[in-house]
Amino acid sequence: MAFNKSLAGYFDDVQHIGIPTDDMAKTIAFWEKLGFKKLGEFDTDDQGNEVVFMQYGHLTLEIWTGDGAVHETGAINHISLNTSDADAAFKAAKAEGFKLKDDEVQHLDFWDKGIKFFNIEGPNSETIEFCEIVKS
Repeated sequence: MAFNKSLAGYFDDVQHIGIPTDDMAKTIAFWEKLGFKKLGEFDTDDQGNEVVFMQYGHLTLEIWTGDGAVHETGAINHISLNTSDADAAFKAAKAEGFKLKDDEVQHLDFWDKGIKFFNIEGPNSETIEFCEIVKS
C-alpha cells in the first residue's frame, strides 16, 4: 500500500481481542465450552509463559500468561485491528498525531512468518493494536 491515506484506510477488520490470564487451562476450557477452537499456541519466553489464539466464527481471541489477569471489569487488554501493511499504518498514525504506545513497529515470531504490530492509545486509555500477519 502506498502511504497516501489516513490510518482508517490501513485496516479492514477486527483481528483479535487480547485477554491476559493467570490460568491458561481454565481459560481455554471456558472458551472451548462456548464453542471456540484453538488456532495456535506459542511460547513467549523461557519462563513457561505462552500465548494461545482461539477462534469462533469470525472472532479470534489472543490469550496469554505472564502479565497477570485483572479479575475485574476492564480485564480485556487490547483490541487488535487487522492490517496488511503495519509499516505504512504506523507512518499514518504518526502523521495524524495519534498517541503512539510504541516507538516503532514491533515484531514477534507468531505464525509461519511472524507478525508486525504497533499500538495506539484511545481517549479512555484503551490500547488499540494494528497487527499484520506476515505473508511473505
